Amino acid sequence: VQLVESGGGLAQPGDSLTLSCTASGFPFRFYDMTWVRQAPGKGPEWVSSITGLVDADSGNPSYSDSVKGRFTIYRDNPKKTLYLQMASLKPDDTATYYCARGRGSTAGLPPRGDWGQGTQVTVSS
Repeated sequence: VQLVESGGGLAQPGDSLTLSCTASGFPFRFYDMTWVRQAPGKGPEWVSSITGLVDADSGNPSYSDSVKGRFTIYRDNPKKTLYLQMASLKPDDTATYYCARGRGSTAGLPPRGDWGQGTQVTVSS
């Protein structure tokens, strides 16, 4: 499993950023995928997940309350790429963002071994 995130950077409050995650080493289209973030000094936090082709509701997104209405998760299966479109960014969104294979929720996260290396997002004026 290889997951490579990109697209992070410095943003101002209210800005938008889109993160990408390119997958290899497994049949991407069949797997649920997740975005996780970890702010400095805090534990990892589930952000969003999207179902894979094995589910009847393929492509169905879910979001944490903290990002619902501001972030959009989507995937391009032929390109084996997962995206996280982030809008109306807030300083509290500052974190390292990880792409992960598997489904997450407030109840739990995919195994740490199935995460990418992360991309840093800093929101500051």
